[in-house]
Amino acid sequence: MKKLFYWVFAATLISGAGMLTSCTNASADNPVVPARQRVIHFEGIENARDMGGLVMQDGRTVRFDMLVRSGNLSKATDADVAILQNQYRLSDVFDFRFEQEETAAPDRVISGVSYTRLSTLPQSFISMASMASGSGGVDTRDMGALLAQYLFDPRLQTMAKQLYPAIVTDQQAQAYYGQFLRGVLAARGGVLWHCSQGKDRAGWASAFVLAALGASRDVIVEDFDMSNQSYAAKVEALSAQVRDKEGGDAAVAVIKALVGVSRENFEATLDLIDQQYGSMAQYLEKQLGFSKEEQAQLRAKYLTAAK
Repeated sequence: MKKLFYWVFAATLISGAGMLTSCTNASADNPVVPARQRVIHFEGIENARDMGGLVMQDGRTVRFDMLVRSGNLSKATDADVAILQNQYRLSDVFDFRFEQEETAAPDRVISGVSYTRLSTLPQSFISMASMASGSGGVDTRDMGALLAQYLFDPRLQTMAKQLYPAIVTDQQAQAYYGQFLRGVLAARGGVLWHCSQGKDRAGWASAFVLAALGASRDVIVEDFDMSNQSYAAKVEALSAQVRDKEGGDAAVAVIKALVGVSRENFEATLDLIDQQYGSMAQYLEKQLGFSKEEQAQLRAKYLTAAK
């Protein structure tokens, strides 16, 4: 039974349990969202948005058409590729999936683009995911029903809360995120980064980019939380199943964490960074190895000129 709970949790990382719905527009009164819509409506790339337009603490804004976060590129259409080539002048893709995920759904190859895979999922979670999809693992084709059945167990709820702290404290993940930031700085054109569904590992990559660019915590959190717009229909459907089984708030919270993103877990992990490493600024410099000088160069490259 214990293995089953690990399978349920880990299989969500590589299955269609969090299959995205079409992207929806952010609220017009959300102060984080600029006049130009950040959500990108690709045909085959899910949960995609331009980082442009976000306002930093010094008043500068992130330039449009340079930085993109999204789900994987395995179903990118010709029209999607044309947008990435022509509008974004894409030169670099950073893939935070582990080998098994990438093999199951390889990115579409775009001419002239450099692909770098940096598996930022801690090895313990990779082992769970590999076991889930390997011989004797659970059938992930109906992961939604499986989640609804086992969400009530506190062990699964605990594992959902452990993911973000595991990512930010893992030394290999820290090294890879540092390499990613240096890659963003060195890119000759537009940059896109993703994991499987563009929400957790890619979400942390976005948080680190925004922190290095000088974003406030509020801006970082709101950008992370925007992934829930892409997952809203799936989260609500599974939540309804759990409520029908008289599930409580804790079970519903696991759905939001595994199928969408957990704002609560994200903010708690930001607090953990402050407590364990001093501040996000110190974390970037000491844990990720991204110096103050490099951060200044990143700002000069990707932010509009100060008014």
